[in-house]
Amino acid sequence: MRNYNYEIFTESSANIPDAIVHERGIRIISYYFNVGGEERPCYRDGVPFPEIARSFYADMRAGLEAHTSLISEGRFIEALSPSLGEGKDVILVTIASGISGTYQQALAAKKSLEKQFPGRTVYVLDSANASLGQGLLVLKAADLRDMGESAEACAEWIRANAYKVNSYVTVEDLKYLRRSGRISMAAAVAGTILGIKPLIKADGGAQPKMTVYGKARGRKKALAALVEAFDKNVVRPEAQTIAIAHADAEEEAKELAETLRQHGAGEVLIEYYDLCTGSHIGPGTVALFFFGTDRRTEEEAKAQEAARRGKLFSTKA
Repeated sequence: MRNYNYEIFTESSANIPDAIVHERGIRIISYYFNVGGEERPCYRDGVPFPEIARSFYADMRAGLEAHTSLISEGRFIEALSPSLGEGKDVILVTIASGISGTYQQALAAKKSLEKQFPGRTVYVLDSANASLGQGLLVLKAADLRDMGESAEACAEWIRANAYKVNSYVTVEDLKYLRRSGRISMAAAVAGTILGIKPLIKADGGAQPKMTVYGKARGRKKALAALVEAFDKNVVRPEAQTIAIAHADAEEEAKELAETLRQHGAGEVLIEYYDLCTGSHIGPGTVALFFFGTDRRTEEEAKAQEAARRGKLFSTKA
């Protein structure tokens, strides 16, 4: 692993394949899931993630109910301290603030760590995404670092481009969304009977989250809707990495990848869906991630930039 003057950290929710994690010098902080009172890591270095994920989603199909929790301030402090102690700054890219309270825990850790290590900076960045939407931003950060960009410039690029990562998801079984409170029991039952599949995307809110934006009748139409979203919103597909995450739906993920190549995609990355958010949407989920048009309305973008500038001003004052 190369020696850098700053380190890039993210959580296991970023879904980056094992080989790329090691090749690009990215540090992973794992979420944990709880089954019957026992805590298990969502990511273990040295253990191929597809093996963990395949078993996890098979257990979910058999009735397993897993619960995940946020990463605490203390765990962030523990993970980041060694790098800061070596005199390195840190970039930490988190799951969307509207999905998990982990971002707020990371901000608390930043405050504590910058007091403990004066002269060092921890850049905490809301990815505005989950799964490989988060992961694509982390990989871009690694590209910028390898090009010699400073930690500050890298952090500013992520802030400016997080909402340009488009995330689209369809699920196989509505019961997992019902369990997590994303849809009502009545909607889940009606949807199952009618074969309706919700279409979900990352929104443009100041606290970005995944929202239902439409519906399709049947699996084929739901997957076709992902392709439609790609065609409508992607920017220069031949010049970027398109990412697909699946919760044990590998064949459909491969078919989707082939269709996207026919629609102009160059490199397509496929990985099992991370367990943190995967536990809420269930096996059979297929998700698509790519750089494209900004997800925010013009009004949302202006309001968020004004709020950010206000925070910077108050901090400097």
